[in-house]
Amino acid sequence: MSEAQVISQTGQNPVTVATLVADLAALGLRPGMIVLAHTALSRLGWVCGGPVAVIQALETVLGPEGTLVMPAHSGNLSDPSYWVNPPVPESWWPIIRDTMPAYDPDLTPTFGIGVTAECFRKQAGVLRSGHPSVSFAARGKHAVAITSHHALDYCLGDQSPLARLYELDAWVLLLGVGHGSNTSLHLAEYRASYPGKTIVQQGAPVQSEGGRRWVSYADVDWDADDFCQIGDAFESTGHIQRGPVGYGEARLMRQRPLVDFAVEWMAAHRRLQS
Repeated sequence: MSEAQVISQTGQNPVTVATLVADLAALGLRPGMIVLAHTALSRLGWVCGGPVAVIQALETVLGPEGTLVMPAHSGNLSDPSYWVNPPVPESWWPIIRDTMPAYDPDLTPTFGIGVTAECFRKQAGVLRSGHPSVSFAARGKHAVAITSHHALDYCLGDQSPLARLYELDAWVLLLGVGHGSNTSLHLAEYRASYPGKTIVQQGAPVQSEGGRRWVSYADVDWDADDFCQIGDAFESTGHIQRGPVGYGEARLMRQRPLVDFAVEWMAAHRRLQS
């Protein structure tokens, strides 16, 4: 969406840090919370200060005892054989595996997850987990515990920041996005038993003592096609707080009951594809 379109869809006044703080507090955010935020800046209306204002508002509401977490994924650091949007010629695959720069938590930008997450991961005091493709960034009281020891294999499972958030009884905030962007549902995929669950070999460039190298790792073959259905079903249980933030819609929920619900839903509803 262009900036002109965002302006045209904004009401009488622009969105500011102060109005965002008020909206987030009304939604249910409180000081000391641990919050995994997924954001779409353009859906909030024209924000004075853009992603900086959104980050400042979130950190103001959470306070010094809170912890803000955002995905810092770099999905372009992955095996090119899986790329579909768009694909690249198969003749390029070995060149990409041999030459793609290694993951560097300070240098590697986020990819495809929005300007707010990219702005946040560069903020002073933000820590970033070590996975080359699906890292998370965190700032605040629990940032070290959340971002440390992110396993290469099964990278959104029980040795990931998502599992640390589950243990800490964190919250998920969907700010202008739907459940299709709700990364915590991937944790349920690792924990659930359902027909057709498949393990695949992925790959990414990493830096080691011997220099840059391409590594392969095992992972679940994710399927987010039903995430919106799962989110809608969970929402019908009354466990999600909804409300306006800026000129967009936001959802706030505890991560632990969401994941537990999704594990059972997947076991009951996912079927083998014909």
